[in-house]
Amino acid sequence: MTGLHVCESREKLVVIGAGMAATRFVEELINRAPDRYDILVIGEEPRLAYNRVLLSSVLAGDLSVDDIELKPRQWWQAAGVAALSGRKAVRIDAAARRVMLDDGSSVDYSKVLLATGSHAVRLPIDGANLPGVHIFRDVQDVEALSRLEGRGARTVVIGGGLLGLEAAYGLARRGVDVTLVHVMDRLMERQLDAAGADILRRLVEEKGVRVLLNANTARITGSGRVEGIEFADGRTLPADAVIFAVGIRPNADLARQTGLNVGRGVIVDDGLKTSEAEIFAIGECAEHRGVCYGLVEPAYEQGRVLAMRLAGEDASYCGSVVSTNLKVSGVRVFSAGDYLGEDNARRIVCKDPRMGIYRKLVERDDRLAGAILIGDTSGAAHFLDLIRSGADISSMRDDLMFGAPVQKAA
Repeated sequence: MTGLHVCESREKLVVIGAGMAATRFVEELINRAPDRYDILVIGEEPRLAYNRVLLSSVLAGDLSVDDIELKPRQWWQAAGVAALSGRKAVRIDAAARRVMLDDGSSVDYSKVLLATGSHAVRLPIDGANLPGVHIFRDVQDVEALSRLEGRGARTVVIGGGLLGLEAAYGLARRGVDVTLVHVMDRLMERQLDAAGADILRRLVEEKGVRVLLNANTARITGSGRVEGIEFADGRTLPADAVIFAVGIRPNADLARQTGLNVGRGVIVDDGLKTSEAEIFAIGECAEHRGVCYGLVEPAYEQGRVLAMRLAGEDASYCGSVVSTNLKVSGVRVFSAGDYLGEDNARRIVCKDPRMGIYRKLVERDDRLAGAILIGDTSGAAHFLDLIRSGADISSMRDDLMFGAPVQKAA
């Protein structure tokens, strides 16, 4: 072995990736088996792990980069975890149980965890790589976008999902002229129905973001740098900067080079194990039962299950009930389960567009199947518990719309 030294008395666990999933996993494992592993965490970014969900707050100027750091360096040191920042794992030799790094050094391992996350997608269109075209994914992207403030730049954000909304809102907070364009007929179509999305659109527009729907971007125009965008129907829009926020793709290149089974992401079983012995994967890079989760909570659930297994406990990961419970462009939004409820379902709706409130519950066979809450998200945790547990709600149906029922004194 060259380069890095780890203690010989314990199993050598190398974690490739230093994001939210990796940090939560390490914390869980240390709590369960503090003396079993010598842990090395390798991260490409030149800083310690941070809360990626809060990047929009940094872009808006509400928080600093230091504010969103997950664990201070002292925590890693006190936990006995070696953390390498600004270093990249370039190859895994599974036969020799060795990880090679981009500086030529290598480290042996007993077990490897891939927590390599995902990367932002750029549309494969003309002009996608012109100067002035950005993505919104990490701290470096936020620092680049922050420089648009005060320049009078006409900025177009492509993508009406969570990332696009957050980028647009953060820039609007900085006084940047922002137009959000989306190919679909509504915002956040994977989390909201048409009525809820319409209320969200109006609330977002009230915060200074223009929204253009049914807008299929065909190309980005400009001579030497961005000057505008052109849509498939012939419409054009002037722009001095363009931001892609059209989705993410699992970082599975290292796994593919290692010879692991890879679909859209790194394929894992219910124990989060890949096709190679002693190599595991969690988070956005992992594909479990055909699903790649692009959200934090499933990554945390996977991390907890894997930590239990590596600590010698009996645990299996059987998938996650996907939910969104965030502040989107300054608006509270919660969505979980079957929020459309199109088949044999009863839909209970409370709607006040003037107040910016939308609450929808979907019931099927006396079970809560899904929910959407906008503006007023009280009861969200209770609804999620009911959806996950499949509990009978017939006795609480009359009060359910208003959140968790109040327990009356005997």
